[in-house]
Parts: sequence; structure tokens; C-alpha cells
Amino acid sequence: MTTGPSRTRTDVVVLNGGSSSGTSTLIRQLQEILPRPWLTFGVDSFIEALPPSLVIPEASETAPGLGLAPDGSITVGPVFRALQNDWQEGVAAIARTGTGVLLDEVLLGGAEGQERWRRTLKGLSVLWVGVRCAPETAAAREAARGDRITGMAASQAEPVHRGVIYDIEVDTGVTDPLTCARRIAAYVV
Repeated sequence: MTTGPSRTRTDVVVLNGGSSSGTSTLIRQLQEILPRPWLTFGVDSFIEALPPSLVIPEASETAPGLGLAPDGSITVGPVFRALQNDWQEGVAAIARTGTGVLLDEVLLGGAEGQERWRRTLKGLSVLWVGVRCAPETAAAREAARGDRITGMAASQAEPVHRGVIYDIEVDTGVTDPLTCARRIAAYVV
């Protein structure tokens, strides 16, 4: 009997999608269906861990932290970026222990953000997942949630995918979360 090439055990699954695209829902589904325990980390939990003084309710090119403008646009300052780099190293360290990591990410810089993670996750087996959703669908979800800045979902829906290379993509606007999670799980070793 001939077998295909052996695949390396997956260390990290990165789910990248704009706000309200469904990445968090997919991660919960994956935790339920994957055969081993996986920890989840996400950009939202990182932002919640920041000192409040670094999350500013306005977009500003000179702000040291994260600027969240009323129109949904976001700016990232140098202090935020430095802390984000440290956080990414911590997530990678957990994956290097052998614990599976599901990463809920919004790559605002598209390919640039993916490259930062590639450098940090070097040596680990990573599955890159694009989580797509039509801007109109994401905006409707955002409005229903009521906990996001209006306009963030629509403004992030496409730019977060620019130049990003994926192993698999799913569209949560046309496919239910469990089916999407099962498609992703088929790629996880």
C-alpha cells in the first residue's frame, strides 16, 4: 500500500478575517470538533489586555497605542506594535510546548501582518485560514452585535486579505459555521 507524504502535526491554526466575519464562532466550533485540546488566542483579547490609555477613541497617526475612529478606521502606534510583538512571541512559545493554538486574527496590514506572524511562528507547522464574509453581511452582524464601532466590519472585510496566502478559505456568509469548521478541521493534523 502506498501512502502520501507524511504531514507534520499542526501547531497553529491562524484564522484571519475582518471584524464580524465569524472567526470567533469558527474557533469555538473547532475547539469542539478537533480531537485534541486547543487553546485560543485572539487580537481582541490582546486589545482587552492593554492599558486603557493605549486604546484611544480616535484614529491618529501620532498616537502611541491603538486608535479607534468613530468611522471604524484603526491606526496602530509604536507602543501598541511593540507590545503586540511581545504578545505574538508569547503565543508562539505556547505553541512550541506542543499545545495546539487557534489564533483569531485580523491582519489589518494584510500580507505585512502575515509576514510578522510567519517570522514569529518560524519552525512551527501553521495552517493559514482565510475567513471571508461579504462586507454587507459583516456590517449586518456588526449592527446586530451592538458592541463594535459601526463601519469597522465593512472597512476590514477586504483589506485584511490583501496579499495573504492561505491554505484554505471559507465564506461564513454562505456556509454555516459547523460546515466551515469541518472543512478547516480536515486540514488539521
